[in-house]
Amino acid sequence: MRRPQWRVDPVRKVMSPAPPLTILGIETSCDETAAAVVRLTPRPDGQDVKILSCVIATQFDAHQPYGGVVPEIAARAHVEAVDLVIAQALKQAGVGFEALSGVAATAGPGLIGGVMVGLSAGKAIALARGIPLIAVNHLEGHALSVRLTEAAPYPYLLLLTSGGHCQLLSVEGPGHCRRLGTTIDDAAGEAFDKIAKALGLPYPGGPALERLAIGGDPKRYRLPKMLAGYNGCDFSFSGLKTAAARLVPSLTSDDDRRDLACAVQAAIARQLSERSTRAMELHRERYGMKGRLFAVAGGVAANQTIRDALKTVAHAHDFAFTAPPLKYCTDNAAMIALAGAERLALGQCDPLDVAARPRWPLDEATARSNPVHHSGRKGAKA
Repeated sequence: MRRPQWRVDPVRKVMSPAPPLTILGIETSCDETAAAVVRLTPRPDGQDVKILSCVIATQFDAHQPYGGVVPEIAARAHVEAVDLVIAQALKQAGVGFEALSGVAATAGPGLIGGVMVGLSAGKAIALARGIPLIAVNHLEGHALSVRLTEAAPYPYLLLLTSGGHCQLLSVEGPGHCRRLGTTIDDAAGEAFDKIAKALGLPYPGGPALERLAIGGDPKRYRLPKMLAGYNGCDFSFSGLKTAAARLVPSLTSDDDRRDLACAVQAAIARQLSERSTRAMELHRERYGMKGRLFAVAGGVAANQTIRDALKTVAHAHDFAFTAPPLKYCTDNAAMIALAGAERLALGQCDPLDVAARPRWPLDEATARSNPVHHSGRKGAKA
């Protein structure tokens, strides 16, 4: 992995850092149209990150009647909003296009119609302004999001858990992630959303289920413990989702619904904690004391019960714990801008004909050599 670019100061004859990088990030992989401006300043002991703006246009109202994201509706909404969101991000940051060092856009994985909208916008800006384009893996944005607001030196152990993904990774730097475990069926956030829908809760389901679970009894309902006796780091939430959905018709009171929601939340937290414990052992074997940081990112990391459970596990195994502020756990463009800035600092950028990808594993080598899901025409899954 290349280190950030440094240059010799002709007067003082010492190494000085390259100028700060001001990057516009664009994110359109699902149902959030987002843009942000981030300034990264390389330093000898790390880097300084300033979030100059972070704008998100939600599509909740458009998808709520359907209880989930409709890809065609999402893509059309991105087309209508992307220019306005970019303009607002630049205005909030107090910069114009001429101040940008580059533009970073999500190029996958995600709903391909939405990904193409944001990536096309990024290409147009890069071409018109003559600046570098950085095509960013959406998952790498989440993986680096912990570095938006605090120092998180590489390598660190990451639990990435969201509506579409659930993975444990050793993060060594941009473009260098080692997969330790992934879901073999549903992601944790998907289980939250589908169980919430079965309970009749509004979209988005995950936050609604978390609110319903407050004050519930997590032991009242016995839910299956998936992959019992399994010694690896992979996840499974499909059986939990099915078992909870089958209990819903028998619920007769608000207390029943509250207790089931609490039991579901506790079961998901337990599985995430158990697999993270095993990943900590593998990560420690490889990196020793150097990598004793456990980071949690993705939308499910905004769930306070799960965050508290993972923090307890980390401290019990002598790992420091970190997670992005709640507003940077869910999809946002600041994380995309940061990932683009770190890549550009290493001298990496992409051609204007780079393709949008519906599937894009962070650890492509492992996804091919040890696939959890069979590769299809859209590529290997995580």
